[in-house]
Amino acid sequence: MKRLTFIISALVLCAAVFAGCAKKNADTPVNSDSPSSVVSSEPTEDEIRKQKYDEVVSKASELCTLNQPQVTDPSTWNEKGAEIMHALSNQFGTSIKEQPGWKYWLCVNRAASTVTVYTPDENGEYTVPYMAFVCSGGTDTPTGYFETPVNYEWRLLAGPSYGQYSTRIWSAYLFHSVPYYSQHKDDIEYVEYNKLGSIASLGCIRLQVVDVKWIYDNCPIGTPVFIYDDENCPGPMGKPGTIYIDPDDTELRGWDPTDPDTQNPWEDKYRTGTAIRSDAAWVEYYNAVSLGTWDDSISPTDLQGWSTDYKTEGTRG
Repeated sequence: MKRLTFIISALVLCAAVFAGCAKKNADTPVNSDSPSSVVSSEPTEDEIRKQKYDEVVSKASELCTLNQPQVTDPSTWNEKGAEIMHALSNQFGTSIKEQPGWKYWLCVNRAASTVTVYTPDENGEYTVPYMAFVCSGGTDTPTGYFETPVNYEWRLLAGPSYGQYSTRIWSAYLFHSVPYYSQHKDDIEYVEYNKLGSIASLGCIRLQVVDVKWIYDNCPIGTPVFIYDDENCPGPMGKPGTIYIDPDDTELRGWDPTDPDTQNPWEDKYRTGTAIRSDAAWVEYYNAVSLGTWDDSISPTDLQGWSTDYKTEGTRG
């Protein structure tokens, strides 16, 4: 009997304690700063778009010490790319259907000094923007549809001058680096380099070494090319910025900052250049670097230890 009385008393005590705790919890205000009370919220679609845009702008602007890039919203790239490529297909009467062996289509906007690289979409048409390069063409650069017929590690240009990683577009017109006074990697026409992004050549398409080397490595003979004019719209990804070479810096001025040669005195960070790249293009570039395939086509180092004074007549090719 005593045992039963003890058990009942214990149960009554527990019930009283539980009721008291419940009342205390009910009377205690909720701390809105406590982790358990924070309501997690997913970022909105606009916030995601802005974050991606900011990331692309930051990456594209990182090395630009002369002109800043004009980057468009990445969420619009595919739609705008399809619009541009279909318009050019109609303009030049050429199909943009995917062809075996052609992984990329090169589009040069002569008026806006921009080259945009396209890859095939789900319909097998070259409409997906892959990356964009800053360039310099000339008033004599031809417009139209072309297929690349040959390429060269170095190419003699008018002047005479020399271009690294040259890929012929048609006739005397090529993709090539900014001209060099001589066939030495430390003898670039640095004043001409500072003109990238504007009309400056005799007709060829000049690019940074990292960009023209990418074409040399990844665009086999027969790669299709459009050259057209649209001053108001550089391309679906926008227009990349440029790097400044100080004409008075005798140590650095003779080199393209983006040349992957280990003898290049510019900081390694400049090797990526200023291209606006899609995520896929960044992955492809870093894979090529890490696997060593990017180094396979680095032209042999040939230096003379000084750069030609800019007052010397160059090719201006």
